[in-house]
Amino acid sequence: MRLVQLANGNLRSVAMVEEPHLVLLNEVTSIYQLAQRALAQKMNLTKLAQSLATGDTISYDDVYARNSPMTLLVPIDVPGAPQMTLVSGTGLTHLGSARERQAMHAETMKKSDAEMTDSMRMFEWGREKGRPCAEEIGIAPEWFYKGDGSILRGPFAPLNVPGYAEDGGEEAEMAAIYVVDSAGEPHRIGFCIGNEFSDHVFERKNYLNLAGSKLRVCSLGPELVIDEKFDDVPGRVRILRKDAVLWEKKICTGEKNMCHSLANLEHHHFKFEGHRQPGMVHVHFLGADALSFGEGIRLSEGDVTEVSFERFGRSLINKIVIDKPITSPVGVKAMV
Repeated sequence: MRLVQLANGNLRSVAMVEEPHLVLLNEVTSIYQLAQRALAQKMNLTKLAQSLATGDTISYDDVYARNSPMTLLVPIDVPGAPQMTLVSGTGLTHLGSARERQAMHAETMKKSDAEMTDSMRMFEWGREKGRPCAEEIGIAPEWFYKGDGSILRGPFAPLNVPGYAEDGGEEAEMAAIYVVDSAGEPHRIGFCIGNEFSDHVFERKNYLNLAGSKLRVCSLGPELVIDEKFDDVPGRVRILRKDAVLWEKKICTGEKNMCHSLANLEHHHFKFEGHRQPGMVHVHFLGADALSFGEGIRLSEGDVTEVSFERFGRSLINKIVIDKPITSPVGVKAMV
């Protein structure tokens, strides 16, 4: 079951993907509304979506090619209330990312690759204790905050490098999507393709800059996949510059390629009471296998990022936009 969110002017809709078509769902205008209805009715989300998929059928090719009045939105949000979405992630979950972080932080701290950084130590702890047996609690992963729902961008939307940033770089990942019910219990809706986009130049200066480097826009979509397994998921990421491939790499995600189990990541995210507020949506990035910055690529104005993972729908495509540098400080007025 794959779902998309669409807009036609101010009108929103949800559609089920039946390649090469989209079938509109009646009675709901957002996936959040669909999920809330499933919780209230104690109904299987897939069955509910199928029962509502009785609307018009439109061409997915036309929508995806932007030859339709319908445009693709980010596949999860809380309409009119971006503060009801928490965007976060876990790093050092994939071996490839751990190696690149080790090299980045070893350079910063003037250590050799043979000398273990804090990043590699944390990764090794994950390999040792990140996949606990059922009913046991494993070691906590690295965790970071990205922002609220206002930072989410959909397919073909620009990824802006803000004027205060030193860089912007893609991080091709999968994101898990959750909603918290009225009793404070989290439920996983599904997964979608994501580009976790962050400032690696700023982070490389000092690993304590990691928190600030993550406060950037990011993208999701086009599709939210409800019932697909997150086991072994091959994919591909590439950067295009002036319509030519600048960099390309095969990537892998899924639990078989990670040092933490999904259940362990979920426990350590939702163990915090503040993450179990009724009605909240959580978008949680699950870590990257590779990034172009680790191979010396610096993204420029107009570059295009393309991320795809098998079984998770069409590619997520975004263009890089560099904002004008900020040349004066942000002022704060005293309430006197």
